[in-house]
Amino acid sequence: MTSPLGRVLIIAGSDSGGGAGIQADIKAVTMLGGYAATAITAITVQNTLGVHGVHPLPLDLIEAQARAVLDDIGADAIKTGMLGSIEVVERVAAILDSTSAPAVVDPVMVAKGGHPLLLDEAVAAVRSLMIPRAALLTPNAPEAEALTGLPVVDLDGQRRAGEALLHLGAGAVLMKGGHVPGDTLIDLLLTPTGETVLESERIDTRHTHGTGCTLASACAAGIAKGLPLEVAVAEAWAYVAEALRRAPGLGQGHGPLDHGWPIRN
Repeated sequence: MTSPLGRVLIIAGSDSGGGAGIQADIKAVTMLGGYAATAITAITVQNTLGVHGVHPLPLDLIEAQARAVLDDIGADAIKTGMLGSIEVVERVAAILDSTSAPAVVDPVMVAKGGHPLLLDEAVAAVRSLMIPRAALLTPNAPEAEALTGLPVVDLDGQRRAGEALLHLGAGAVLMKGGHVPGDTLIDLLLTPTGETVLESERIDTRHTHGTGCTLASACAAGIAKGLPLEVAVAEAWAYVAEALRRAPGLGQGHGPLDHGWPIRN
């Protein structure tokens, strides 16, 4: 039986600071009316100043978490975040093949403070194994450049890289524009049938920790609830934009968003 809540299985790393990773994912899915379950890939020692340690979990434990959820609770969508290594990518790809739930793949490569979260040799595995299994891929500009080899410095670059990722097998691509210069921030949703431009004034803030995790999970929540892709992405985009505007100003570095703003609205 499909839950009316919209069940999302999140396969990603834990962020002890609570702003990104599994913690941000759970908050976003819950705030947008979904039900979040998790399979943790790694424990990170992290706060707003950066990542101070990464401790990967054993492959069998990662898979056991996911299987336990899928065999009992089930999932209407799966969101993947930090995977870290070729071996984890391979194991997660096999998990995706075992279910019909659509996957939102956030190709997490580097933390906000610059700490690598995906080994260089694993990028090719993400390209060959995760992209073709993604109903929606959500790369930022540096991630898209690493996956395609194309420069992403403006809207045309976003479009070319997004089209290349579609050709690599992604069902749809949300090209995030946060790293693209300019006073206007543009995210570009590309599908085989067209594109949707999401545009706003850039919010001048250092409190952007977990933005990508939050957006991908918010998209997954909408997809899990059965919303059309464009509607799910637009709803997620609006949620993250407001969470950025209301960032509580925590920490001395890249602070978290206000994931809970809807309950205080």
